[in-house]
Amino acid sequence: MFILESVSHQIITYVLEFCKILLNIVIKIKTTKMKKIVLLLTLFFSLATMAQKELPTVDLMTLDGATTTIQEAINKDGVTIVSLWATWCVPCIKELDAISDIYDEWVEETGVSLIAVSVDDSRTVKRVKPLINGKGWEYEILLDTNNDLKRALGASSVPLTIVIKDNKIVYRHSGYNPGAEYELYEKVKEYSSK
Repeated sequence: MFILESVSHQIITYVLEFCKILLNIVIKIKTTKMKKIVLLLTLFFSLATMAQKELPTVDLMTLDGATTTIQEAINKDGVTIVSLWATWCVPCIKELDAISDIYDEWVEETGVSLIAVSVDDSRTVKRVKPLINGKGWEYEILLDTNNDLKRALGASSVPLTIVIKDNKIVYRHSGYNPGAEYELYEKVKEYSSK
């Protein structure tokens, strides 16, 4: 089984280590002014690690051209997977194909829904519909041609997969390796039972 760590988890770990170092420095500092500066930096970095738990509100487009938001599209009563992908991204397509093979079973067992948000820009967005039709994916497809959601989530690359429960991001993973869909499903089951 592949053990994959969420990029978000790694960042939080590094920031918390950095905060511990800053706190140790504060203890050794003699002047009050310097202590305040270091404490403010520690507070800033601590808040930054927690900032992305809330689901951002940005406008997205449906394949029919209607405007929607991710909040309107998510499964209100359960768990939703949101996958940021692009037609030019081979790992993205491999991940969505792998999930597609077992998606019906996931829905039956957990009630999960998946929203595939294409981050193709205005030059490549015309490839989305033909790709979807050829693949036969049964996911809801939304378009983020301006990369507003991608930016709001702080995603530097795709694929980015997040799990949402109660309008909060409870899991985040960047990249794809074969078998990662099973780790994702374990997270879905974990949060479906809560």
